[in-house]
Amino acid sequence: MIENKNDILEAPLTLTDGAVEQLNRLVQDKEVPEGHALRVGVKGGGCAGFSYILGFDLKKENDQQFEVNGVTVIMDKAHAIYLIGIEIDFVQGLNNRGFTFNNPNAKESCGCGTSFSA
Repeated sequence: MIENKNDILEAPLTLTDGAVEQLNRLVQDKEVPEGHALRVGVKGGGCAGFSYILGFDLKKENDQQFEVNGVTVIMDKAHAIYLIGIEIDFVQGLNNRGFTFNNPNAKESCGCGTSFSA
């Protein structure tokens, strides 16, 4: 992660075109308040030990900010170790619809796709 003159870091994650499209749709439909950004993180819990956090939030003191495909992303600095290299996608199929997480740091993932162990 490299800082530039605007204090925006190079992102440790990627968003697919499908994810960006869906996020932009959510912003328009839900009327996300001004100043909110996409929060990506982890929390303890879930079937495998950790669960992903994905939602819109205000930037907090320990957050780092990134621009990913035109989307402002915030992440707690402490969560980066679990999320470096993650790809977030949005799938729409007959059996599955929603955001998916392809995390190279996960040792195991739960069948639900939103829980992992590191």
